[in-house]
Amino acid sequence: MLNHSPQLDRIFHALADPSRRAMIERLGAGAASVSELAQPLAMSLAAVVQHLQVLEGSGLVRSSKTGRVRTCELDRDGLSAAERWIGQRREAGERQLDRLGAYLAAHAVAPPADPKPHPRKRRPA
Repeated sequence: MLNHSPQLDRIFHALADPSRRAMIERLGAGAASVSELAQPLAMSLAAVVQHLQVLEGSGLVRSSKTGRVRTCELDRDGLSAAERWIGQRREAGERQLDRLGAYLAAHAVAPPADPKPHPRKRRPA
């Protein structure tokens, strides 16, 4: 049965974009202003703000405004939700591989013994 979670869908949608992943990586080092996040990206400040709105909507980023400066920080709970989902998929795959290994071990067939080499027949000259 598929596990549908709108929150998880928003997280993976947000992480699907390389610019947003770059912002997440930068925020992993600590809080940053919008202009600091925009600096290494080849896009307008308005585009950066749109990306940040997606990240905030997904629960990956929080922001606060002091005066004219909007500061963003990583919300690790959002990343933890994605990490848990990925970990569950990994565990399920490992269990399947373990069951396959056990099945193969239980049904292993010994390789045939090497037959004695056959002498080569000589061709008449």
